[in-house]
Amino acid sequence: MIAELVSSALGLALYLNTLSADFCYDDSRAIKTNQDLLPETPWTHIFYNDFWGTLLTHSGSHKSYRPLCTLSFRLNHAIGGLNPWSYHLVNVLLHAAVTGLFTSFSKILLGDGYWTFMAGLMFASHPIHTEAVAGIVGRADVGASLFFLLSLLCYIKHCSTRGYSATTWGWFLGTGLCAGCSMLWKEQGVTVLAVSAIYDVFVFHRLKMKQILPTIYKRKNLSLFLSISLLTFWGTSLLGARLYWMGNKPPSFSNSDNPAADSDSLLARTLTFFYLPTKNLWLLLCPDTLSFDWSMDAVPLLKTICDWRNLHTVAFYTGLLLLAYYGLKSPSTERECNGKAVTNGKQNANGHSCLSDVEYRNSEIKPSFASKVENGIKNDVSQRTQLPSTENIVILSLSLLIIPFVPATNLFFYVGFVIAERVLYIPSMGFCLLITVGARALYVKVQKRFLKTLIFYATATLIVFYGLKTAIRNGDWQNEEMLYRSGIKVNPAKAWGNLGNVLKSQSKISEAETAYRNALYYRSNMADMLYNLSDQVFAAYLNTGIILMNQGKTEEARRTFLKCSEIPDENLKDPHAHKSSVTSCLYNLGKLYHEQGHYEVGPIPVHPFPSPLFSSMGEAYMRLSKLPEAEHWYMESLRSKTDHIPAHLTYGKLLALTGRKSEAEKFFLKAIELDPTKGNCYMHYGQFLLEEGRLIEAAEMAKKAAELDSLEFDVVFNAAHMLRQASLNEAAEKYYDLAARLRPNYPAALMNLGAILHLNGRLQKAEANYLRALQLKPDDVITQSNLRKLWNIMEKQGLKTSKT
Repeated sequence: MIAELVSSALGLALYLNTLSADFCYDDSRAIKTNQDLLPETPWTHIFYNDFWGTLLTHSGSHKSYRPLCTLSFRLNHAIGGLNPWSYHLVNVLLHAAVTGLFTSFSKILLGDGYWTFMAGLMFASHPIHTEAVAGIVGRADVGASLFFLLSLLCYIKHCSTRGYSATTWGWFLGTGLCAGCSMLWKEQGVTVLAVSAIYDVFVFHRLKMKQILPTIYKRKNLSLFLSISLLTFWGTSLLGARLYWMGNKPPSFSNSDNPAADSDSLLARTLTFFYLPTKNLWLLLCPDTLSFDWSMDAVPLLKTICDWRNLHTVAFYTGLLLLAYYGLKSPSTERECNGKAVTNGKQNANGHSCLSDVEYRNSEIKPSFASKVENGIKNDVSQRTQLPSTENIVILSLSLLIIPFVPATNLFFYVGFVIAERVLYIPSMGFCLLITVGARALYVKVQKRFLKTLIFYATATLIVFYGLKTAIRNGDWQNEEMLYRSGIKVNPAKAWGNLGNVLKSQSKISEAETAYRNALYYRSNMADMLYNLSDQVFAAYLNTGIILMNQGKTEEARRTFLKCSEIPDENLKDPHAHKSSVTSCLYNLGKLYHEQGHYEVGPIPVHPFPSPLFSSMGEAYMRLSKLPEAEHWYMESLRSKTDHIPAHLTYGKLLALTGRKSEAEKFFLKAIELDPTKGNCYMHYGQFLLEEGRLIEAAEMAKKAAELDSLEFDVVFNAAHMLRQASLNEAAEKYYDLAARLRPNYPAALMNLGAILHLNGRLQKAEANYLRALQLKPDDVITQSNLRKLWNIMEKQGLKTSKT
C-alpha cells in the first residue's frame, strides 16, 4: 500500500502548480462555450451531443462521444461556474487516483519490491501526461484511464476466482461495466477488453501462440474460452452501439488537422502513417519537445522511400517484432522473480515462488496461477503468491502500449490529428512497465554489484528528470499566451495564429499583427489568419494615425487615415469592425483638418449634440488601449445625451473588456430598452452573451436582431455568424441565405452560404453557391479550398459534381 500512496502523492504534488492555470486552447470550446454545461440546458442533451456540444448525428460533428466527461464538466460548472481552479483540481485528483491504481496493477506483475515502486513513480512523473492533466480537456483521457484500470483489475480478480468462487462472474460484470464507462469517458477505453484477453491468455494461462488453437479445438479449458467469448461479445456490442449512436458515419476533418489523410499520394500516406507511431514512441522515450498541437506541417509528410526518417520506422517495427518474439518464445530455465534469479522454481524471492518451465510444460495447458483442488485439498499455487515471468510482462506491456493506441493510427479510420500527446496517457502505462521490467531484467542478468547499482540509480535518475520536465512543462499551460509561445518551435503556423488571437484580445495590436503575419509566413493559406489580420490592419492604421497626429506628424497622420478609409470591406470576418475603424479614421482625419484650420476639407462628422463626438473619442482611446481615457469620454457622451444608444453599446463593450460584466449587461439592456425596435442593439448584446458562453441567449438575440432589421445586410450576416458559433447551423443557414439574397453579387455572402450548406450536408446547393462566388471572385483561395473538399465528399458519396 505504501508504493500506491507514495506514487499517488508524487502525481498530486507534481501538478499542484496547475491549479492556478487558466482555461487554455480546446478548453474554451469544450467548457466556456459549451451550452451542454449550462443549467438551463437539459442534462439529457449530453447523451445526444458530442464532446463539443454539437448534435452527434450532425454533419459537422467530430463524433467525439464522451458523455461522462462532459457530465463531470457540468458538475464542475454547477459548483464553481467558470472558475478554472475547480476544473484543474478534479484533473489532478483523477491523475493521482490513476497513478495509485496503476501502481497496484504493477504490484500484481512485479511484486512488492522496489520495481513496483519504480513503475508507479515513472507513471506519476512522465511529462507526456502534462497535456492530459494540465489541459482540462485532457480529463477525458484521465477519466478513461481510471475506468480502464478498474476494468482490468476486475478481470484479474475474475481470473483468480474463476472455477472455485461464486463471485467470479460478479467480477466479470464489473469488468464489462467499467469498460463501458471507460469508453464513455473516451473512445479508446473500450480497448481494455482486448488487453484483458491478452492478460488471460498469455499471463494468467501462460499459453504460447502455438497452444491457442489446440486449446480451442480440444476444448481443454472451457472457462477460458467462455471468458474470451464474453469479452469479444461485449466489446463488439459496445462498438456497434457507439457506431449506431453517432449515425453510422465517420467524422470529417480539415486537411490541416491530418495532412497525410488528405494527401493524394498513396505512398506518402502509407509512409507517414507507418512513421507516426515511431514519433509517438520517441515522445515517450524522450519527451523533451512537447507541443499543444502537432497538426499542419509539424510532422512533414514522408513522400519518398529515400526519406531518412524511414530508417526510424524500420528500427521501430523491428524492435517491436523482437520484443514480441521474446515475449512469446518458450521461456528459459532461468527466470527472475522480483529481481532475483530463479532456476527451475527452486529459489523463493521476497515470499514469491515461481513455477519452473519444466513444471509448466508438464502441466499441459492448465493455468499456473489458478488454485487447484485435488482430493479436497487446495494447492497453494495462487495468483496472490505467483508472479509472471519477464516474457509474460513484456507481452502484457506491449498490449498496453499498442492496443489503446491503435484507434489513433489511422488504421481503421482517419483521425483529426497528426500527434496528440494526451492520447498517449493510457499507452504510457505499457511504456512504463516495459522500461521497468527491462531494467529489472538487466539488474538480474548482470553479476557485478557496481552494475546493479548503476542500473538502479539510472532508473531513479530518469524518474527525477521526468518529474522536473513535468513541473516545467506545467508552466506552459498557465495561460494561452504562454502555451502558444511554447508551441512555436513545433507548429509555428498554428502557434503564431493562436497567439495573434490572444494578443488581439489583449488589445496588443501591433504584436497581434506581427503574430498573424508570422503565421501567414509559415502557412500562407490560413484563412482565419487572413481574416484576423484584416481586422488588425484597420486597427493598426487607426492607432498609428492617432499616434502620429499626437506627435505632430500631421502629413504622415493624414496619409495613414486616408489609407485606412480606402481599404475595402470585402470578404472580411468582422465587417462591423471595419466600418467602425473607417468611421474613426474619417473622424480623426476631420479633426486633423479642423486643427489645421482647413474647415472646408475633410469629412468632419456633424451632430446636433456633442455626444457622438465624445463617443468617437472614447472609441479612439479604446483602440489605443487607453481605457481610463476611453471611459471618461464615454461618460461625457452619456452625460451630454443620456439616451444616446451608441454610447450605451460602446461603453458596455468597454465594461465587458475590463471585467465589469454585470455593469456591461445593464448598459446593453438599457440600449434595448431605449429602442427595442433597433436590431443593432440586440446584435451587440448577443455578441456579449456569446463571449460569456451563454449561447442559447445569444442565439435568441441574433434571431431578434435579424427579424427586426431583416433588410440590413450587416445585421443579418452577423446574426448568421453568431448562430453558427452557437452551433445552431440550421438557423444560421436561414440567415446566410437571406444575406445572400440581400446582396446576390457579394462573394463573401455566397461563400459563407455555401460553407453552411456544406456543413449541413446540402452538398449540391453548397456547390452551386461556391461556384457562383468563384464567378464573382475567381482567385478566392478559401472558396477554392472549400470546393475541393466538397467535391471529395460528393465523389465518395457517388454524387455528380460540376467537375465531372
